[in-house]
Amino acid sequence: MAIIMLTTFGRSGYLQRSVNAGVKGFLLKDGPSSALAEALRKVAAGQRVIDPELAFSLFAEKDQLSEREQELLILASKGLANKEISKRLFLSEGTVRNYFSDIFQKLQVKSRTEAIHIARKNGLIDVE
Repeated sequence: MAIIMLTTFGRSGYLQRSVNAGVKGFLLKDGPSSALAEALRKVAAGQRVIDPELAFSLFAEKDQLSEREQELLILASKGLANKEISKRLFLSEGTVRNYFSDIFQKLQVKSRTEAIHIARKNGLIDVE
């Protein structure tokens, strides 16, 4: 089954996660209906269709978070401390600290709270 995602969230994080989940088309809702019709035809023919602006932003954006970094942020958003995260992921506390240091640098923030907020806002993590 081919899936097309039609969304208002034009953020590369959402695009990246959708593609990883098997979505074959990713378009913005405010695009022309003719683009949607063309995308439906292409996806039905086995092609992949991504909104050109979003595709460009995915390649232009630097320092996307790795899956591991996303995992750490999700655990941190649930209130887990470094020690708890290290036990859950079978990492040393030093490694967890290093991951957070890299995350802060990539997102240009100074705290976990800021990192979680920015990652959620940009669609890099889903936190309930």
